[in-house]
Amino acid sequence: MTPDSSPPPAAPSAQPRSRLAPKAAVAFSVLALLAVVALSSRAAGQAEEGEAPTSARSAPGGPPTDPARRGSPGSPPSPAPVEEATAGARQFSSTTCWQNLDRFNEAVTLETFREWAAPLLAAGDPLVVDYLKGRLAELIANDPLRASEVLGWARDASPGEFKVLMGGLRGSQAIHLPKVAAQLTEMGLDERLDLNRRAGFLAALETQRRFEPAVIDRLADFAQSPASGEAGWIATRTLGRVMKEDLSHAGNAKPYLDKLLTVGSESLEEPIRYLAFEMGMHADAPLDAQATQRLAKVLATEGSGDVRQVAAHELSMAQDKTAALEIYAQAFATERELCVRWALFRFAARTAGRNALPVMANMALQDSRFQADYRDFERLYASGIVDFDRLWSSLPTQDPHGCLEHEN
Repeated sequence: MTPDSSPPPAAPSAQPRSRLAPKAAVAFSVLALLAVVALSSRAAGQAEEGEAPTSARSAPGGPPTDPARRGSPGSPPSPAPVEEATAGARQFSSTTCWQNLDRFNEAVTLETFREWAAPLLAAGDPLVVDYLKGRLAELIANDPLRASEVLGWARDASPGEFKVLMGGLRGSQAIHLPKVAAQLTEMGLDERLDLNRRAGFLAALETQRRFEPAVIDRLADFAQSPASGEAGWIATRTLGRVMKEDLSHAGNAKPYLDKLLTVGSESLEEPIRYLAFEMGMHADAPLDAQATQRLAKVLATEGSGDVRQVAAHELSMAQDKTAALEIYAQAFATERELCVRWALFRFAARTAGRNALPVMANMALQDSRFQADYRDFERLYASGIVDFDRLWSSLPTQDPHGCLEHEN
């Protein structure tokens, strides 16, 4: 279980335009190409039916006001008004939104963004959503005040708009500023907000490069709270992803890992316990002696076979290989589920390589179902393969006991 989730460039425009910000220019070129295709298809259809093109309908949402009146003092000057044949010329139509994106891109400001984006968002096109996220990120830039204002909008935004606002914030430089990160944390842990909205704020924290110990403690406490629900799962994933980022920059994984082991041991929710152990393994976070013994206790007391399997996987990160092999041997002797035994067997090899063969041989003596597996591992190690990934891919089958499908 893994915690998770380019269009071709358009032909250059025949008419000159003012400079676009890099992300917005790319997005607009994609949209312009799609517009040509869409309009061509529409015209062909009307020609076949013998109908004249109909005028564009007004999109929901009020018309954007003149940016020269609504923009901030630092906003670029508004381009000359575009002549349109219909009344309400400043309104973006859901059926003709493509042709308005150039004007939107050049004239929109942070102050006008929500109003101007509403009819474009109502078009329901995922490429438009991506464009809006990128344009908003450019408007926020590295300004903590602008980021804070967008977070304020997100408190009561509709689900569709919330997605755009948080996407824009995540793409901005300001997301890494301490004040913005602190505000995100407070909103993610604000009990006055519904859990789905809090989950969105906590997910945005995954962009951080490190957490202070106090933030780690707060997120872990929330993650194992019985009332956290889906947001608790997101908080757990956030801790794991920031741990991986911090560790990749010569950081210290221990504060994160200690809390994740606590969440994995004490949460009442099985998916959260599973994820807490999995995040440590995905970060390649090394286990000291204390963490190794905590996993030994999990293997002996955890009620879920799935969680015991992922705990066995994380144990392979133990720094003391001899201690880990002893834990695998003890757990195998008392384990009754075939798939958990298969996890203990193969991850013993991942932990200590060919030095695990005596332990694995003893496992095969205790459970004859593993004798063929032992012979495969013994033969591959004898051939000179030492890397576990190469050995694993060289096995006759990676799922001899029908367990991996069950894990997925």
